[in-house]
Amino acid sequence: MSKQPFPILSLFMAATAGRNMTRPAYAAVAFGIAMMVLLTVDPAYESAHRWVDAVLWACLAFFVFEWAVRLRHAILLQRGLAYAFSFRGLVDLAAAATIPAALIAGASPKSAWLLGVVWVLKLVPGIPGLRQLRRVMVVESASLFSVLVIFLMVVFLASVAEYFLEREAQPQTFGSVPAALWWAVVTLTTTGYGDVVPVTPLGRAVAAIVMISGLGVFGLWTGILATGFAAQTRRDNFLKTWESVSRVPFFAELGPTAIADVTNMLRTIDLPPRTMIIRKGQQGDCMYFIAAGAVEVDLPAGKKVTLGEGAFFGEMALLGSATRNANITTTVLTRLLVLDLVDFRLLMARHPELGRTIDAEARRRALENK
Repeated sequence: MSKQPFPILSLFMAATAGRNMTRPAYAAVAFGIAMMVLLTVDPAYESAHRWVDAVLWACLAFFVFEWAVRLRHAILLQRGLAYAFSFRGLVDLAAAATIPAALIAGASPKSAWLLGVVWVLKLVPGIPGLRQLRRVMVVESASLFSVLVIFLMVVFLASVAEYFLEREAQPQTFGSVPAALWWAVVTLTTTGYGDVVPVTPLGRAVAAIVMISGLGVFGLWTGILATGFAAQTRRDNFLKTWESVSRVPFFAELGPTAIADVTNMLRTIDLPPRTMIIRKGQQGDCMYFIAAGAVEVDLPAGKKVTLGEGAFFGEMALLGSATRNANITTTVLTRLLVLDLVDFRLLMARHPELGRTIDAEARRRALENK
């Protein structure tokens, strides 16, 4: 069995071909953009132009290599065209080819290296929040487009109105509808540069209406995006909690409808090691299921018990005794599913078998701990 001659290079190529950016890629983007900015500062560039040029060429070589590796990897997987015309593929191609193309076309080096600004786009696929924003934009595209139409209508109507009202008083500023469009956009966005201002009473009245309309339009956009983000976050949290619930053996026999019911009631918390969850003597109003990790229970008699994935604790506070009778601490990174008292009673009413199981387990533990 033959060994690969360059295992480190092969490993690096495999990581580069992956979906997420590697640390060298992030470093290349950071250094490349920093050097591109330094290129525009003449005193700094003149004193260190060799280092600046060397880093820029090294970053460009890295991006060319990265694009070639990803393209080769996609071709081997018979997805060459899919990668080439995807957002990532186009960004990789732009990062590798725009600067050489500009240099070949005769652009000056300083102008050509400014095209390195496209390297920033390589960060986009690796930012989860931007992927969520894209999903929100797609889901809410109809509502966002409707508000955009309203924005364009108000801009056009306002520019025509101001042209009609102000053309005689300010012919140079409002002498045509296209000239009035600048004022309409600046006013509707509530930027208010002040370079173009209506002087007639009716013109100022229209300006007031346009400014108020601008607040409403951007308020609608903000509301749509905020609602979309909240809905998307709820979906993501629901899926994460569903996954955690489905892994707990206690809920393994429940059907999809019941698991969905449980998922809507549970909230997820992640705790680092050596975090005290329950302190003896406290009043309890919730119970916990261990989705991942482990906790240590310090019983009154000095006995310590370790509970692992799938176990639950704190149920006595929901079954009658509200006072905690033991200290419970995480031993490793632990994900817990929390069920509050009100939700516990509702869940037991809907699924009596769960209530019987929890009650039986609580009685068994009480006997063991005597």
